[in-house]
Amino acid sequence: MNTKVRLLIYVLAIGFSLAQFNCSQQDAHSEEKDKSATTDADSLAAKDKDDKDKKKEQIDLIPVEVTTLNAGEISSFILLSSNLETERMADVYSRVQGVMEKIKVEEGQEVRKGEILATLEADEYKLAAAKALVDFQKQKSVFERAQQMHAKKLFSNEEFEQAKFTKESAEIAYKQAKLNLDYTQIEAPISGVVGERLSRVGDRVQPSDKLFSVVNTEEIIAVIHVPEKEIGRIRTGQDAFVMSDHLGVNQFLGKVKRVSPVVDPQSGTFKVTIGIRNRANKLRPGMFINVHVITETHKDAVLVPKSAIVYENETMNVYVVRDSLAHKLVLNSGFQNYEFIEALDGLQAGDKIIVVGQSGLKDQTKVKVVSERS
Repeated sequence: MNTKVRLLIYVLAIGFSLAQFNCSQQDAHSEEKDKSATTDADSLAAKDKDDKDKKKEQIDLIPVEVTTLNAGEISSFILLSSNLETERMADVYSRVQGVMEKIKVEEGQEVRKGEILATLEADEYKLAAAKALVDFQKQKSVFERAQQMHAKKLFSNEEFEQAKFTKESAEIAYKQAKLNLDYTQIEAPISGVVGERLSRVGDRVQPSDKLFSVVNTEEIIAVIHVPEKEIGRIRTGQDAFVMSDHLGVNQFLGKVKRVSPVVDPQSGTFKVTIGIRNRANKLRPGMFINVHVITETHKDAVLVPKSAIVYENETMNVYVVRDSLAHKLVLNSGFQNYEFIEALDGLQAGDKIIVVGQSGLKDQTKVKVVSERS
């Protein structure tokens, strides 16, 4: 083999070796790249899985609204119904007969004691008063002359006494006529509000005719008939309050004013009179109300709002949120009113209980507090 052929074979061998080396380097680089890409994809997949799990966990949480329990005062009471009355009420009549000339007040108008409500035609009474005054002045002059004559021993004792009695009789007649004239001005006997106006201008009024009624709404009372079994729980001065369905949740404070010592054998009840403050003047005589006579009060009681209660047959349950879990507790109740129930045990001030979203919950359910009620 000549030298040229050998040199050609040597060059081809070297070229082939270099080509194999380059291929090996490319395969290694490609393999490393594929391995890195696989690792990144696995990391992204794991991260997506964690995010989905977290989102699923958030979706599984039950949204609820809670409130924080507070300690406060709560009372037990005897509840009865009644109609309001006024302690002071007066029907107004004319003391003399006559024709109604003028009416100065209307129903619902406030009046003061002694204020003129209406007037009767007074011409006849003015004339009668004037005539009686003349008679009185005449008899007074006669008496004065008789007094002088009696002092001079020119009148007997009998004549003097007769002149005196005649003068006094004329004076009384004048005062009576003047009083009748004054009675044509019909006055309010008490301060209060005109409840009724029963006469019209031009009516012929008799002393037996009721013209107005005036009620004093500042002194409102409610008379209730309490079962005799409660007789030991009611006493004068005891606190009470009343509520009306037409006045919302407003409570009007009062006290036990009178307690009858007699039990009605027919009904088995005794009468109790409640005096009520009516400073805002919202209560009216005749209004139907619920009377609450407070018999006992607990201080610093744990107060559970009634909106938090879940009833199961006769059992009352509440859900307390602790560490994002709703713990179901049986409520051992004490006193209760329109808004709250006293928790005797198991709960304490500061606990957060569910007030919205508790229906259908189970014990140890995971929840998410979305709002808190103050």
